[in-house]
Amino acid sequence: MLLTTVYAVTRRLLSLPALLFRSDVSKEAELLVLRHENAVPRRQSHGCAVSRPIACGWRRRPGRPPTAAAVRAPALRMAADNPTWGHRRIHGELTRLGHKIAASWNILNQTGIDPAPRRSGPTWKQFLAAQAEHIVAVDFLHVDAINLKRIYALVLFKHRSRRAHLLGVTANPTGEWTTQAARNFLMDTDTTNIKFLIRDRAGQFTDAFNTVFADAGLHVLKSPPQAPKANAHCERMIGTLRRELLDRTLILNEQRLRRTLTRYLERYNSARPHRGIGQLSPSQAEAGPPSPVDLASHRVHRRTILGGLINEYRIAI
Repeated sequence: MLLTTVYAVTRRLLSLPALLFRSDVSKEAELLVLRHENAVPRRQSHGCAVSRPIACGWRRRPGRPPTAAAVRAPALRMAADNPTWGHRRIHGELTRLGHKIAASWNILNQTGIDPAPRRSGPTWKQFLAAQAEHIVAVDFLHVDAINLKRIYALVLFKHRSRRAHLLGVTANPTGEWTTQAARNFLMDTDTTNIKFLIRDRAGQFTDAFNTVFADAGLHVLKSPPQAPKANAHCERMIGTLRRELLDRTLILNEQRLRRTLTRYLERYNSARPHRGIGQLSPSQAEAGPPSPVDLASHRVHRRTILGGLINEYRIAI
């Protein structure tokens, strides 16, 4: 026991000089890797892992018991019969009929009926589904490089085709830079069939940015504040990009990020299956699905890209 203790103490003492004389670059690199390892689970975590670490099990739901079906049915009927009535109006009608109910009731909310008179029109989800062929969306993503410098990338996503495009990479995403990136995209793209552009309210999207697309015949739609689901298609694409690529690699500089994203998006558009277009890649969806193949009589060949981060599979000829 004594020899073991002496050995452990001696080993710790001998390791101190190596730690003290390490270069600053080595220490900063190790800190960056540790920061990256910590950032990934924080970004990916949800549910009980982070947001509710203490009480994740069963617990009694607070508040009043559910409203009786006898009240629920007429409330929903009033909402269907009167598209211009809001929650307060229906609450007043039930009160007039002699049934007292709290003003904070959520019968219509639970059924997916909006409180505003806008119920008579299509929902945001219905609008996106109906106009998908004419919608593109833009958003920024950021990456912390190995030199502790934050780099930004501007990406554009086409709803119908599921194609993604890199509009630019910069460490200083000003309004002027973003506007020029929009001009570059429009010069190289046929926008005949595009009618709407969805963006958030980031300061880089200036009036000049809106004007560039408006002059091309597009109507710019700004998502509500702190509402990522309003731009869910683009947010989902960025999430996929992080999970499959950025969370698994370190970026050195702007040039490296540009090359890496360009290579990944080539694969994203030509080889990655997408559930929204029948598990085909965007290229396959445009050219038509592949001919049926009997895998029992063919070999499947694997090819790695991006330094082995991603595997692609093809039928060997």
